[in-house]
Amino acid sequence: MTTPPDTDPPFLTLHSAVVLLGALLVGLVTGGLGYLGGAPPALAVLAGLTAAGGAVPGLRSLIR
Repeated sequence: MTTPPDTDPPFLTLHSAVVLLGALLVGLVTGGLGYLGGAPPALAVLAGLTAAGGAVPGLRSLIR
């Protein structure tokens, strides 16, 4: 007797994964440019986190 295939839904949908990866990229670029521009590392990290958080709603509406 065979067992039925696993039918659990995915942890993240493809849309969510693309939006989060895009936000990660935006945050890394913003933080990296801030650091290269002379900002202290802690401030560059905060700028990257802020940019990533701000990019999520925009990317969510753009990627549909």
